[in-house]
Amino acid sequence: MNGLMKLDRIDINILVQLQKDGRISNVNLADAVGLSPSPCLQRVKRLEAAGFITGYEAHINLTKITDSVSVFTEVTLAGHRREDFIRFEGAIREVEELMECHLITGGYDYLLRFITRSIEHYQEVIEGLLDAKVGIDKYFSYIVIKSPVIKSSVPLRSLISRHPQVEY
Repeated sequence: MNGLMKLDRIDINILVQLQKDGRISNVNLADAVGLSPSPCLQRVKRLEAAGFITGYEAHINLTKITDSVSVFTEVTLAGHRREDFIRFEGAIREVEELMECHLITGGYDYLLRFITRSIEHYQEVIEGLLDAKVGIDKYFSYIVIKSPVIKSSVPLRSLISRHPQVEY
C-alpha cells in the first residue's frame, strides 16, 4: 500500500462502493458512505491521485455478442534464467487473447488465461507463441466448460482487516 496515505473507514467504503458500481453518481456515492457530495468527491480524487483507484471499466456480457472459449494454460519454460522470464513475459504481453498471466510456484512456471473464438483459434495462438520461440518448453491446456462464479471485485474489507495502513 502507499506509505504516505492512510485509509480510513470512509475511504474503504468509497472503494467498496466504486467496485460495485464505477458509474455511481457522486451524490449517490456520498449518500452511501455518509458524506456530503463535496468532501466525497475530494476523497475520490485523492484516492485516484494516490493510485488506489487505477481506472474504471465496463463489464461486457460476451455471450450476448459472440461465442467464445476460455482456456487456462500451464506453461513451463525451457530455461529459468532471469532473461528467460523477461523474454517470455515481454512476448506474452503482446497476445491480445491473453487475459491473465501469473508467475506461480509449483510444477510449472506460469498460469495463463485466454479467451478465444474457438478451440481452433486457441491452438493458433499457442502455435504462434511456439513459432516465436519465446522459451516455452511444454504447456497443458484446460478448456473451461462452465464458469459458475466469476467475480470482478476483491473482498476489500476482509483483506484489509487489521492492516496497519488502515484506520478502520
